Amino acid sequence: MIRWMIVIFLALLLISWFTPLLQKLGLGKLPGDVHFRFLGRDWFLPFTTTLLLSWGASLIAQFV
Repeated sequence: MIRWMIVIFLALLLISWFTPLLQKLGLGKLPGDVHFRFLGRDWFLPFTTTLLLSWGASLIAQFV
C-alpha cells in the first residue's frame, strides 16, 4: 500500500512540474479540454490532452 502512495505522490509531483511546459506547447488548450468556474473555483478537465498524452505514451511503450 505504501508503494502505491509513493508512486501516486511522485506522479502528481511530476505532473505539477511539467504542467507549465505542456501549457507552453499548447496542451491544455485543445478542443475538448473543459475549463469552467463553479462554486467560486476554477475547474479544469483536460479530456483531449489526456487522450493525446496517453496515446503518445502507449506509442512509446510499443517501441520500447
